[in-house]
Amino acid sequence: MSAQPTCLYCQHANAISQTECRQCGMPLPAEAALAGERRLRRFTWFCVGLTIFCIVMFFWLPRSIA
Repeated sequence: MSAQPTCLYCQHANAISQTECRQCGMPLPAEAALAGERRLRRFTWFCVGLTIFCIVMFFWLPRSIA
């Protein structure tokens, strides 16, 4: 079962076959089914980048001399 496209303006769930929102008439996003997968992929790459940044900063920043 595929995810139903949600209108970006009124947040109304619409049928998969529709190209415009039934409630407000605005065009629906063309790639609504791939939006969740793309969001998860972007979040994963963000976490990987943040981890690499933290590791680099750990070695880059000076250590305090006590």
